[in-house]
Amino acid sequence: MKSLLAGILGAISLAALASTASAETTLTIATVNNGDMIRMQGLTEDFTKNNPDIKLEWVTLEENVLREKVTTDIATKGGQFDVLTIGTYEVPIWGKKGWLVPLTQVDDPADLLPAIAGGLTVDGKLMASPFYGESSMVMYRTDLVEAAGEKMPDAPTWADIKRIAGKITNKDKEIYGVCLRGKAGWGENMAFITATSNSFGARWFDESWKPQFDTQEWKDTLNFYLDLLKTDGPPGASSNGFNENLALFNAGKCGMWIDATVAASFVTNPKDSKVADKVGFALAPDNGLGKRGNWLWAWSLAIPAGTQKEEAAQKFINWATSKHYTELVASKEGWANVPPGTRTSLYANPEYAKVPFAKMTLDSINSADPTKPTVKPVPYVGVQFVAIPEFAGMATTVGQIFSAALAGEKTADEALAEAQDVATREMTKAGYIK
Repeated sequence: MKSLLAGILGAISLAALASTASAETTLTIATVNNGDMIRMQGLTEDFTKNNPDIKLEWVTLEENVLREKVTTDIATKGGQFDVLTIGTYEVPIWGKKGWLVPLTQVDDPADLLPAIAGGLTVDGKLMASPFYGESSMVMYRTDLVEAAGEKMPDAPTWADIKRIAGKITNKDKEIYGVCLRGKAGWGENMAFITATSNSFGARWFDESWKPQFDTQEWKDTLNFYLDLLKTDGPPGASSNGFNENLALFNAGKCGMWIDATVAASFVTNPKDSKVADKVGFALAPDNGLGKRGNWLWAWSLAIPAGTQKEEAAQKFINWATSKHYTELVASKEGWANVPPGTRTSLYANPEYAKVPFAKMTLDSINSADPTKPTVKPVPYVGVQFVAIPEFAGMATTVGQIFSAALAGEKTADEALAEAQDVATREMTKAGYIK
C-alpha cells in the first residue's frame, strides 16, 4: 500500500514538474557585442524576477557576424531567434517584406523621439523599438580653435569648418585641422559622405531611381571632401574609420572630428583622452540649403515573424526599451552611461541635462529626418543610407572608389563616373530602372 501511495505521489510530482517546465518560455535573443548590450545582459534579473516563466538565452556577436546570421535566419524563416538586434537600415526593408512583427507593448511610444521612431515605422506601425540612438556632430578642440582666433558656432557651415581647419593645421607638430572617415565601407566613409552630400543638395537617386552621381551637387560634395582632407587631414586618411579617428583625436592630433554622437562619452573620458577637458560640440555643418550633414542611426530590438514566442518577446522588448530600464541603468552606472538618443523624457530630465554632450546629441538627432533626408524629393527612406536591400553592396563598391580617390589613385570626376556606372548597372539589374 505504501509502495502504491509513493508511486502515485511520485507520478503527481513528476506531472507537476512537467507542467511547470512546459509553462516556461525560453527567448533566444541575438544581439551585438557592444557595451550597452553587454550591460543590459547584466541587468536582466530585473526582468526575470517579474517574469519567472520567461528564460533568456543570449547569442552575442560582432556586428558584421550578427547582421549576416540574423539576415540569413529571417530571410529563410529559420526561427533561430525570438528577439533581434537590428539597425535602422534593416527595419524599413524587413518591415515591408512582412518579416517583422509590429510591436504592441512598447512603453509610452509617444515619448520616443520622432526622428528615431520615424525610421522604425512602416505603414504607421512601429516595427522595432530603439535601444539607443545616435546622430553625428562636430567634436572640436576648444583650445586650438581659440588659439586660432576663431569661435566655433553652435550651427557651423562647411565654410566655417574649412576656414577653422586651415588655421588649426600644423603639420610640423602633427596637428591636423580635421579628421574624417576615409576607410571604404557603406557604414564607414559612405555614411559620412552620404550624410555630407545631403547638405550639398545631392541625393543617391531621383524620384525614378536614376543614380545622381553625374550631377553638380555630387561633384561639389566629393571635391570639397577630398580637398578638405588632403589639405587639412592626417596622412593616410583613406585608411581611417571611426576607431582610427577616435584614437587620433584622443591623442591630441585632430582639431576637429565630425562623427557619431556616441563618441562624445569617449573623447570626454580622461581615462581615454588626453584632451578630455578641452572638447566642445557643435551641430554637423550645412550649406544653407536646409539640410545638415549629419546621419541618423539606432540599434533596436525587433521580433521576427517566424517566432512562436511573440507574447514573451513583446514583454522583453517593452522592458529593455522602457523608461524604467533607463532609470535602472542610471541607478547602477550613472546618468552619463544610460542608452542615449531614444526618448524625449530623457532629455527633459534635469540630471541627464548635466551630461555635457546631452543637448547637442538631441539637437543633432532632431535635425535629421529619415523620411525627408535630402533637399530634393527622393523615393527612399534613410539619411546616410538608402533603405533598399541592394544598397549595402552597392555603397561598399562606391566607398572603395571614393577611398581610392582620397588616396590619389583617381580624380574626383573619374570616381563619380565610376560610381554612376556601378549604381546604374546595379539598379537596372535589380529592376528599379525600367
